[in-house]
Amino acid sequence: MKKKSLVFGITGQDGAYLAQRLLDAGHDVSGTSRDAELSAAAGLRALGLRDRIALHSASPTDFRSVLSVISRAEPDEIYSLWGQSSVGLSFAQPAETIESIQMGVLNILEAVRIANPRIRIYNAATSECFGDTNGLPADEQTAFRPRSPYGVAKAAAFWQVANYREAYGLFACNGIMFNHESPLRPARFVTKKIVRAAVAIAAGSRERLKLGNLSIARDWGWAPEYVLAMSAMLAADQAEDFVIATGHSHTLQEFVVQAFAAVGLDWRAHVDEDKALMRPSEILVSCGNPAKVARVLGWRAKIGFAELVARLVAAERAQATTAP
Repeated sequence: MKKKSLVFGITGQDGAYLAQRLLDAGHDVSGTSRDAELSAAAGLRALGLRDRIALHSASPTDFRSVLSVISRAEPDEIYSLWGQSSVGLSFAQPAETIESIQMGVLNILEAVRIANPRIRIYNAATSECFGDTNGLPADEQTAFRPRSPYGVAKAAAFWQVANYREAYGLFACNGIMFNHESPLRPARFVTKKIVRAAVAIAAGSRERLKLGNLSIARDWGWAPEYVLAMSAMLAADQAEDFVIATGHSHTLQEFVVQAFAAVGLDWRAHVDEDKALMRPSEILVSCGNPAKVARVLGWRAKIGFAELVARLVAAERAQATTAP
């Protein structure tokens, strides 16, 4: 029989690529959106998957809707990807961020405990849990010191998963994901903002790109690769938590240089650093140590930084060329 996978938050970047991975593996895939009837499901449509997915309505903060979807879908495994996903927006909407992330994970854990404790659970944690590690690569033993409402919420959700694993014996694990990008990123994310501006300016736009702190450094990977680690974690013999990263960090300025160079432009003629865009507290350097996931699951990032930026620019150019 086909394995049944249920993805809470399937309409986002990771949800769409994960659905593609699971369908390719022969799974029966269903997912959730806050309002399934009105959801544009742009990511799923971009990958040609919308008609292959059973989409249900569910809210992270509504336990009844979570339990109802699990009861109807009868999944063998669940992926928790939902909740407010922007670090920057979390400073403006801290309550919504914390409630949607923390309660979203707690409701899934409690529903599984009640309905079917044999269901395997993956939770999307984040490098934002670590905060600033003073340039040192973070691994599974690195202490959490989050510096944003988003990071605080994700850290709390991480420990909820660990608690349910230990207290109730659930197969529940956390993937501590460092930054991972793709053409499906929403426009509010800085990588999308940079790539879109570079392509537009190369096409004749007179706009100027305004960014915050260009010296911050991030460990950037390719999203379609990262979802492979998610499914591998739930296929393992034992539930464990893993850092998912490339192991290499690059500054935001390096990203800008690469993106503008890819369209034949000197970034310095088109980019301004704007202090108004800087966050109340910022992580200066973020880098992960993926040694454990490589050793235990055999997962390694294959797409390097330069190729990642080149792919994003190429996809943005193709989209701009075909747009009406």
